[in-house]
This record gives sequence, C-alpha cells and structure tokens, in this order.
Amino acid sequence: MCTTEIIAFSRANTLFEQRNACLLGLSVDSNASHLAWLYDIYCKTGIKVPFPIIADRNGTIARKYGMISNDISNTETVRNVFIIDDKGIVRLILVYPMNVGRCIPEILRALTALQVADRNQASMPANWVPCEPVILPSPTTFAQMLQRNQEIEKNRNGMNWYLSFKNPKDCQVIEQKRK
Repeated sequence: MCTTEIIAFSRANTLFEQRNACLLGLSVDSNASHLAWLYDIYCKTGIKVPFPIIADRNGTIARKYGMISNDISNTETVRNVFIIDDKGIVRLILVYPMNVGRCIPEILRALTALQVADRNQASMPANWVPCEPVILPSPTTFAQMLQRNQEIEKNRNGMNWYLSFKNPKDCQVIEQKRK
C-alpha cells in the first residue's frame, strides 16, 4: 500500500506545489531501505519521487506526532497526514488505519479549504469544494445580527444570522490530473 501512496503523492506533487505546499515523507525504515524502495519504484514505473523521505529508525519523530499506536504495534506507524502551516502549526491531522490507503483528492481538498478559509476569514461547509460559497463568521453583536438578517433577506445567501454564505475571493480551481 505504501508504494501506491508514494506513487500517488509523486504524481500529485505539482498540485501540492501549486498550493504552495511541500510534501515530506516519514518512515521508520532505514535510509538504505528508502533508496532501494525509491529505485524500485523508478525502475518499475519511471516515476522519480520528487520529495524527501525521512528515515526515523528509532521512531522518535513518529512517536512525537502520535503515529505509532502501541495498541497495534510498537514499531509500525499508522498512516497519518499532517498539514502544517508556514508558522509550524499543525492545522489538520488525518489518520488512516494500516489497511486503508491515503486519499490524495481529499488531502488536496482539505489543504485548499484551509487556505481559502484563511484568506476569507471564513469556515467551510460540509463537502465544500473549491469556488463554492464559504460560511461567514457569526455576528457578535445584536446590531450585526440584525444587519446580517437584512443581508440574508436581500441576497438570499443564508438560512439565518448564524448561517450565511459568501463567494470566496481569489477562487482558483486546480484540477487533479489522473494518470
């Protein structure tokens, strides 16, 4: 499964770069093992993995990030995805069980959602996809609530003062190419 994920992330690397994101792999295998693995992928598929894979032989990093579940194994990592912003803050953690591969389109969607939410000071509704409306922050005063209700009635852009929408600024749809 890891091999299919490495190939999928490699194919999607430019899509992450377009979103100003850098991929980084972490594995408890040795550097020599990584080199042999990446070379095998290259020989069999022609794909050169364009991002680094860190050898975390003793699991120090994996343990700090909660990637080793002692209930499952003392040495094997679960399949985690961390989105860490440019300030070093972990913004999202996805944890996949060992028998389920990561979903690249969902990771790209979540990354895009975080970036659009930040740019628009907004939240994302369930199943949000790029360029769909975003949720406005709730009003904090009674006057703002009355104004919001007037805007909703005029623009038909929400259900109530606590749930209204706007179109995001700087909307970009970046398609994932399937290979």
